[in-house]
Amino acid sequence: MKKTVHWVLIFLLPVALFAQTGTLVVLNKSDNTASLIDCASKTLLATIQTGTGPHEVAVSPDGKTAVVSNYGNRQGPGSSLTVIDVASRKKSKDIDLGEYKAPHGVAFFSDGKRLAVTTERNKTLLVADIDKGEVAGAISTDQEVSHMVALTKDDTRAFVANIGSGSMTAIDLQSMKRLASIATGAGAEGIDISPDDGEVWVTNRAANTVSVVDAKELKVTATLESKDFPIRTKFTPDGRYALVSNARSGDVAVFDAKSKKEVRRVKMELSVVNDVDKRLFGTQFGTSPTPIGILIPPSGTHAYVANSNADLVTVIDLNEWKVVDRIQTRKEPDGLGYSHLVLTD
Repeated sequence: MKKTVHWVLIFLLPVALFAQTGTLVVLNKSDNTASLIDCASKTLLATIQTGTGPHEVAVSPDGKTAVVSNYGNRQGPGSSLTVIDVASRKKSKDIDLGEYKAPHGVAFFSDGKRLAVTTERNKTLLVADIDKGEVAGAISTDQEVSHMVALTKDDTRAFVANIGSGSMTAIDLQSMKRLASIATGAGAEGIDISPDDGEVWVTNRAANTVSVVDAKELKVTATLESKDFPIRTKFTPDGRYALVSNARSGDVAVFDAKSKKEVRRVKMELSVVNDVDKRLFGTQFGTSPTPIGILIPPSGTHAYVANSNADLVTVIDLNEWKVVDRIQTRKEPDGLGYSHLVLTD
């Protein structure tokens, strides 16, 4: 018995001591910049100018390219993408989206050459060719404020959360046609698809719920409560848990993906900055540090949560389910991306 216990402790020790490697991409939406940060040392490697109001970022499967959606601000919508060469830590180009305004959600296809992009003003999902720097196709969602997007691993379907319509739109990427729009709940904003591509989870911020949608049948199979103001969701790589950031209550809810039950909450426990009234959400969240973007690298050991009204990224240990670190950012961090590339300072 003692030998067995001793062996288990040795086996678990490297997991407990594991330090995430790679590069974190943090978008500072009120600063119009992207920060590249070394995950292991938390060192700032570069600050790169983007377009106005960078909201979301996607990193190519090979880790070499990060693409930023320039959403715009209160003065007007943006209409461009910024492409970043991660290894050189520099912007490589901007892609003009022309008539398509307020780009937001972004997701790479598995080929690393094409990108799915939502444009809120046009109620549209675009397919952008990154190498050519142009829009290769467009599909109407016919829904209001099409915000975030998730793709199946085989690139056959896209799922879009529509804030204004309280719905999720399913799109066939092979025929480039809309399949259906499914009512989820008021303020449908965050979205993620389970690692087995079986379920799509949608956070309905105004309804304080999370909708679980069967990805094939396109039907809501469960509705979960998540107070307050659930704004993003992200599955752990093993598919066991789904994390939900609640912007108003200032915490991250953890759901067991199989039982569909909330199993714990991780509080951010941060103070807000002084100029909250000048930021995107203003003072509607009071003293909440406003957790929004969630990133979980493939290792599945840690989660990174952007605290938009605290100018910090919180690091959560997913073995211990506790906050283990903070990373200082620039103004109003939100979108997060991860590259496995390790850059020397």
